[in-house]
Amino acid sequence: MRRIGLALLVMAVSPAWTHSANAAVRPRYGGTLRVAIQAAPLSIDPNDSVQANSVSLPSVSRLIFETLVVIDEHGEPQPWLASSWQAEPGNQRWQFSIPRGVTFSDGSPLTPDTVAASLRSANPKWKIFPAADAVMIECEVADPFLPAELAQTRYGIAKRDQPLRGTGPFAIKEWSPGKKLILIARDDYWSGRAFVDSVEIELGKAARDQMIALDVGKLDLSEVSPETASVANDRHIERSLPVQWVGLVFAPAEARLREALGLSIDRATINNVLLRGSGEVTGSFLPEWMSGYSFLFPVSRNLDRARQLTSETRASGAWSLSFDSSDPLLRLIAERIVLNAKDAGLSLQLSNASSADITLVRLMPASTEPHIALGNLLARLGFPAPTFENASPSALYAAEKAALESQRVLPLFHLRSTVALGAALRDLQQTDSGVWRLDNVWLWAGTP
Repeated sequence: MRRIGLALLVMAVSPAWTHSANAAVRPRYGGTLRVAIQAAPLSIDPNDSVQANSVSLPSVSRLIFETLVVIDEHGEPQPWLASSWQAEPGNQRWQFSIPRGVTFSDGSPLTPDTVAASLRSANPKWKIFPAADAVMIECEVADPFLPAELAQTRYGIAKRDQPLRGTGPFAIKEWSPGKKLILIARDDYWSGRAFVDSVEIELGKAARDQMIALDVGKLDLSEVSPETASVANDRHIERSLPVQWVGLVFAPAEARLREALGLSIDRATINNVLLRGSGEVTGSFLPEWMSGYSFLFPVSRNLDRARQLTSETRASGAWSLSFDSSDPLLRLIAERIVLNAKDAGLSLQLSNASSADITLVRLMPASTEPHIALGNLLARLGFPAPTFENASPSALYAAEKAALESQRVLPLFHLRSTVALGAALRDLQQTDSGVWRLDNVWLWAGTP
């Protein structure tokens, strides 16, 4: 199959993996790839907002639905379903060429009309016009980053008359919302047949249960959360670059007390102990590997200064701190933040209220292109769309700096995504952000 460059960071390899997947062994066709994920989506539409904050769901979606554009290992947009594109002067109106020969899983051809209909569903704000062999997209304002934006999972091209159909290497065989998804390989896929015959994905399976199933040979790929990392050390583990953003979002409050809380949090200990080193401490929205300037927003704990600020500006009462109660990792972090704050004389109480004073969030950027990633994160945090004077790193830095100076948020960590591989799985690739490329994997039939 055609491949694009993907960065893979291998963090640990068990003794059982002394035979390398890169050895001179021809990939084998056949078999069923068995995967489990913690997410339990009720929809597999690529435009479903639930997918925006996940690594596993976009990994699954891309087996079925493809985008006009993909992002390469350098963060640059490259053609995929679209063969080329060009912008009119001003970058407000774009044309994307749609080649012939690509079909949906029902055999119907990919056409400018089907592309336009799918994109309209994903973004009603755009004006989209099909042409003879292209699609025209007119944005509300100039958008020099539109090709990179179209690489997001939400812009996967889909025929939405039931059942959902895409142009990807797999077709839907069975779909039980929130429980199971079974896919079968397409022999007529335009970029070459996948190696495995089918993919069975169990939904809503807890991380520890996934690890047990992997150990007894019932899974080929499982997620590894930081709280289960200690029992995964003797397995084949692969990690992405640090990309998931964890931070605090504040309701209007006393700025000096927000500063005191930030100085009281022991990020290093939380990362090394609770997160088992799976993240990196940060003071920015974008990770260093993506922006190149995260180090310009240093963070450090200063408990003496935090206590001084607290004594100078007394809070009227305890602050409420909320988080997603279904995320056990956020609970661990929140509980430690409460203890750190107490050391500085601040009173925090955990809360389930939607109107809490502070919210601890974990967000997955929608892209590895830094301008798109920053705009996506800020939008989900309630900020206005950033304005970039140009595409330079200095313009990106200025936009991020302006958002941070609002003091509405407090960045804490960038987390890696981690997976464990079964003994038979070969040639798994991950993007920098941790999205799995399951279309190129194959299953070893010999003895590990």
